[in-house]
Amino acid sequence: MKSKTNDLWKKEISRRDMLKISGVGILGATAALSGVGSAARAIGFDFFDDDDTADNKIDFYGKHQPGIATPPPSHVYFASLSVLIHSESELRDLFKDWTPIADRLMNGEMLEGPVGNARPPADTGESSGLDASNLTLTFGAGPSLFEKLGIKHKKPDELADLPHFPGDQIDPAYSGGDLCIQACADDPQVAFHAVRNLVRAASGKVRLKWTQAGFLPARKSGKPGETPRNLFAFKDGSVNTDPSNDKEMNKVVWVRPGDSAGWLTNGTFLAVRRIQMHLETWDRTALKDQEKTFGRHRDSGAPLGKKKEFDSVDLEEKDISGNPVIPADSHMALARQAKESIFRRGYSYSDGLVAETGAYDAGLLFISFQKHPKQFIAIQNALGRADKLNEYITHRGSALFACFPGIRKGGYIGESLFASI
Repeated sequence: MKSKTNDLWKKEISRRDMLKISGVGILGATAALSGVGSAARAIGFDFFDDDDTADNKIDFYGKHQPGIATPPPSHVYFASLSVLIHSESELRDLFKDWTPIADRLMNGEMLEGPVGNARPPADTGESSGLDASNLTLTFGAGPSLFEKLGIKHKKPDELADLPHFPGDQIDPAYSGGDLCIQACADDPQVAFHAVRNLVRAASGKVRLKWTQAGFLPARKSGKPGETPRNLFAFKDGSVNTDPSNDKEMNKVVWVRPGDSAGWLTNGTFLAVRRIQMHLETWDRTALKDQEKTFGRHRDSGAPLGKKKEFDSVDLEEKDISGNPVIPADSHMALARQAKESIFRRGYSYSDGLVAETGAYDAGLLFISFQKHPKQFIAIQNALGRADKLNEYITHRGSALFACFPGIRKGGYIGESLFASI
């Protein structure tokens, strides 16, 4: 993994060489003790930037955080964290510590620190030799964070734990969290490495609450823009907000001025659900019943009665017997009743077996972004108990996070939250 040139100095001196000259590793002598960010923060944020020369690189800085509208890489490592700190100022310092580290990770660089066998290395090292792999890092705050740190006055009114929905069997081991990190990359080792090193850098300040790895079909194995298939073999997300359409994204995803707390402008809300899919039951179901469950043909992804995936949907169309071509209790028909839109960004997962039954512990890590949680809640309520798909799935995990606006160059993660500190 290569280091970038220090544009700030406008000289033929690399950041690594300059720090060797100064006698200070980029992560400072604190790396072996209580976190690697403090020395980097002391150097100053303008020192760090996106490296346009890095291979397979997504920009870290911008109006919105990466990992939302950016094309989804093939793997996700989602981490929910509990904070061990007690004040707003400590949270601000944590985000300042994380910012240069996240920048370097998304540039495909190794973290630097004190050299010598007597101290732990600054970087855990498992991504050595790999490029940036289109890594994106997205940070969010859960409702419990504001209570813990005594800043309830800054919590958006709509940021609350998701309600209980019909059929939920939520496991606390996969629910909630004070903070989240969504790491996506085309190499699963790069995504894991990013979360591992961010959490390591915050030793004593955060701890992992729950994590979930997920995957999509490799992008090179499908046609550009092709809708991925879930573990039931159906295309997942045929009807989705177009991330390249600014008007749609402003309407559905991005918090606009006046929509929520001011600090969340240009941010969004992330809903995450860990959904177990009962594969053994599904595999014993006839294809025609599978298609009626979703309301779509499996192979083409087309609405029932149509030929192509993106053909228009007509819920009033009847067959020769007078029955709806798309059953009223199908997943698609019920979801459309909510008349709400979200931006889906889900990943499949497989975590071995359920100990009690020996069944697959596999399913969907459902992630959606929306400018208000009510959009997701309305859709989930519309599905309710009537959704035929509920025979084959169980919601096991649930959380909601407010994702900060993008990071400006020279700024830091979540900066707008601390404007009045």
